[in-house]
Amino acid sequence: MQGTAERRTVDQIDRTLLGKLQEDAGQPYAELGRAVGLSAGAAHERVRKLRERGVIRRTTVEVDPAAVGGGVLAFVMVDSDAWMGDSADAFAALPEVLEAHVIAGSASVMVKVRTTTTAHLQDVLRRIYAIDGVSGTQATVVLETFFERPVSPQA
Repeated sequence: MQGTAERRTVDQIDRTLLGKLQEDAGQPYAELGRAVGLSAGAAHERVRKLRERGVIRRTTVEVDPAAVGGGVLAFVMVDSDAWMGDSADAFAALPEVLEAHVIAGSASVMVKVRTTTTAHLQDVLRRIYAIDGVSGTQATVVLETFFERPVSPQA
């Protein structure tokens, strides 16, 4: 098995390919190759190796949340009376929870939640509260998102 440092090392060509794929993961390999001075086959091989090494974790489609009924976005700070580091599966079982992070500070976990309505958000908060160890929640509803950006492949 390759070491983590070796697995994660990428050169400038890889970084450019990653950036182009983040813009549009469905573009042809010929177009990707032109962007970095490689043939379509060489670009395809680079991308295959990036997937194989775990640099590219998955390919997905970005969907407008409001268009599919996810118009309410909230960040929820979760208080606990126990260590929450082993509760990932409980948070992942809630489809409205998009992200869950164990954090340092006054709360134990921070989750990003998308729901259809504030009443739906209230239901999700009840279900979070039912997770073992959770002693409270504090939700902050997003009124407007200026921007969201993906992880930059540029160093």
